[in-house]
Amino acid sequence: MTYRAPVADIAFTLRHGGGLGTGLGTGLAPAQGGLGPEDIDAVLQEAGRLANDVIAPLNAVGDRTGAVFKDGIVTTPPGWKEAYRAWTAGGWNAVSLPPEWGGQGLPHALNAACIEMWNSAAMAFGIGPVLTIGAAETLAVYGSDDLKRTYLPKLVSGEWTGTMQLTEPQAGTDVGALRSKAERAGDGTYRITGQKIFITYGEHDLTDNIIHFVLARLSDAPPGNRGISLFLVPKFLVNADGSLGARNDARAHSVEHKLGIHASPTCTMVYGDNGGATAYLVGEENRGLAHMFTMMNLARLSVGLQGVGIAERATQQAMQYAHERKQGRALGVTSGSSAIIEHPDVKRMLMTMRSLTRAARAICYATAGAIDGSHGKGDAAKAADNRAALLTPVAKAFSTDIGIEVASLGIQVHGGMGFIEETGAAQHLRDARIAAIYEGTNGIQAIDLVMRKLPLDGGAVVRAYLDELRAIVQAVQATNDPAFGRTGARLAEAVDNLERATAWLLERIESEPQSALAGATPYLRLFGAAAGGCLLAHEALAAKQTGDGEPASRIAIARFFAENIAVQAQGLERTVTEGADSVNTADAVLTD
Repeated sequence: MTYRAPVADIAFTLRHGGGLGTGLGTGLAPAQGGLGPEDIDAVLQEAGRLANDVIAPLNAVGDRTGAVFKDGIVTTPPGWKEAYRAWTAGGWNAVSLPPEWGGQGLPHALNAACIEMWNSAAMAFGIGPVLTIGAAETLAVYGSDDLKRTYLPKLVSGEWTGTMQLTEPQAGTDVGALRSKAERAGDGTYRITGQKIFITYGEHDLTDNIIHFVLARLSDAPPGNRGISLFLVPKFLVNADGSLGARNDARAHSVEHKLGIHASPTCTMVYGDNGGATAYLVGEENRGLAHMFTMMNLARLSVGLQGVGIAERATQQAMQYAHERKQGRALGVTSGSSAIIEHPDVKRMLMTMRSLTRAARAICYATAGAIDGSHGKGDAAKAADNRAALLTPVAKAFSTDIGIEVASLGIQVHGGMGFIEETGAAQHLRDARIAAIYEGTNGIQAIDLVMRKLPLDGGAVVRAYLDELRAIVQAVQATNDPAFGRTGARLAEAVDNLERATAWLLERIESEPQSALAGATPYLRLFGAAAGGCLLAHEALAAKQTGDGEPASRIAIARFFAENIAVQAQGLERTVTEGADSVNTADAVLTD
């Protein structure tokens, strides 16, 4: 089954939660950038066409063929280069990038919707451009004028691609343990030696040049994270006239053989076979990790959108199969076989898939809307920046977790056929599994949320968000519409659960950090369940008020989520507040 971009659903969520409409649900003013509804719809329609007609047909081809590595050269699957050319020709790399360097300067929220579609169509394709966009954003903020003039226009256009290089065999998530070295060359450049692993699109045949953003340590740098610098390392050096010069001392050693996203070349990179790769400092020496966070935070939201994208495609395929597959006889049917969608347990699975997908989409778009708001001025921009900081780990981790869950349910809906590769259902699960790991594992996201984001402004940032969720609950309860069922009551309970768990953690971050850490992952899931449920309810209220977006369907989805998923919040609260001792006293069990 092919993919059809849900443009109407995406546009509705952007208008009613992603900062391109009322702004309610993000706590921020709209950030339309001068766009009207017709402009937004036109962009989404064209993006959907490219995703449907050009990229999506390559998904299975890319999975079967994979990226081929031979003699230091990576060959992407058939059709990959043509799709990339069509993508760059359409200006899609430049959607949210600065106009002064050739970008379109459109809202991040709108680009987030496009990123979702690229990754639904083919996640192995969609991940590459995400890193280029992040590289361009980072260079625009921290690069010297010379570096910007030389590299930014081609990164913005997509004529050259970018990579993000942190991980090393011994360092993993502990970036402070990296060993890659940088030496000053005496002419304003540097020489990089070392090895990096798990580098997405570290080598490929889509563009003439690849611009690597590499973390390395100077010999006189302080230890740990404080001694890391960020460098720009081109695959080919660039001459003064902009033409490509000599090949740099950087190469791909191999590509990884992965569970999924086979067409995305994940490379081991080697620097310094011949004395060191020529590199250019980005920003300040020993401030590289802070500079890289511009790229990393955008990548984390984009990876969350990968979770949404995979979930959307898996849901579409499962829905179609459930309508077509006949098996058994539904209650009340006296003859013949029934389509499996008529069986209550299949309905439950499909509603779980659809409601989780839409909740994750709402969280991701709200995060993108907050990023847009942060680019303004004054107190409103500061509030938006804090909101983006609070929501980013939730967008990344909750969305990628549900991407895995929804893809797994998609296999279950298919039954035995789901376990057969030819149906394509298994590929969704294989592809989705990496998203919970890269760009900071979901456990790291949970730690970031609890230990760094909850204490922002003394807890005022998270409390303000809880107030907004409570306002949505009150609006649902005020409708007295029986179609909502127990939505208001169940969401009120979920927000109560989240509020109590938040207060418990804020009390223990300093006094009992081990207990706070033990509850971090269930807390993030609790946050996603409460926030996702409230955002779906807000969408349902907006649809009811405006008549837009199929109100009956949105009310039904919000009700299902509240009565079947948000109710898990009570157990999650107990896990956070009562489960720490069972984690922290488990050493004796875990010694073998």
